[in-house]
Amino acid sequence: MVLIGLGAAIIFAFAVEAMTGFGSIVIALTIAALFMDIQQAMLLLVPLNLLMTSVMVFKLRAYIQLNLLAKQILPPMLLGTMIGALLTPYFPAQLTKVLFALLIIWFAGRAIWQASAMPLSKPVQLSVIGGAGITHGLFASGGPLLVYAMARSGLDKTSFRATLLTIWLILNSCLTLWFLISGQLAGQLGHFLMLAPCVLFGALIGNYFHHIINQTQFLRLVFITLLLLGVLLCLTALWQW
Repeated sequence: MVLIGLGAAIIFAFAVEAMTGFGSIVIALTIAALFMDIQQAMLLLVPLNLLMTSVMVFKLRAYIQLNLLAKQILPPMLLGTMIGALLTPYFPAQLTKVLFALLIIWFAGRAIWQASAMPLSKPVQLSVIGGAGITHGLFASGGPLLVYAMARSGLDKTSFRATLLTIWLILNSCLTLWFLISGQLAGQLGHFLMLAPCVLFGALIGNYFHHIINQTQFLRLVFITLLLLGVLLCLTALWQW
C-alpha cells in the first residue's frame, strides 16, 4: 500500500515538474511524508528524478541558460547542498518534518498571495540560493527557495523550465552518488523498477499540459494544494512529536 501511495504521488508530482521545471520531489515528499518515513521516501525519489530530468534536459538542451547556471546558481547551490547533506544525520525525524512543512507553507503562501514579488538584490539572491541548496541537501527539495530567488530572472517559460531541470539533474546526480557511496541505496532496486513507470507516466502528462494549459492558473492550484498538505503535515508531525 505504501508503494501504491508513493506511485500516485510520483505521477502527480512528476507531471508538475515536467510541465513547469520544478516541484516533483517537494510535492511527492509532502504527500509521502503523510504515510512513510521522509528519509526513506527521499532515497527513492532522488534517483527516480534522474530518469525524467536526464531525458528532458537532453531534449531541451538548446534552451538551457548556461551562463546563468555557471555564475549565479550552481556555486551557492552546490555548496548549500553539501552542507545540507552533512547536516541530515543530526536532524531528528519529527523536527525535520516540521521544518519541511513550514518551508512548504511559507513558499506556497507567498506564491499564492504575493505572486508579484519585488526583485531581490544580488547578496540576498545568493543567500536565498545558498539556502535552497541546504534545503535540497536536507530534503532533496530546494526548488521552492530557488524558484523564489529566480522568479525575476526574466527567462521565458521554456528556458526557465530547461534551466531548472538542468539544476535538478546535476544536484540529484550528486545526491544519488552520495547515497550509493554511503550504502543507503542497498536493496532498493526492486522499488525503483516498480516505480519507474509512474515517472514516465507523470512526465508524459506534464509535458502534454505544458503546451496546452495556462501555467499561471495551474501553478496557483498546485500552490494551494501544497499549502493544504503542508499544514496537514505540520499538524501531523507536531501531534506525533
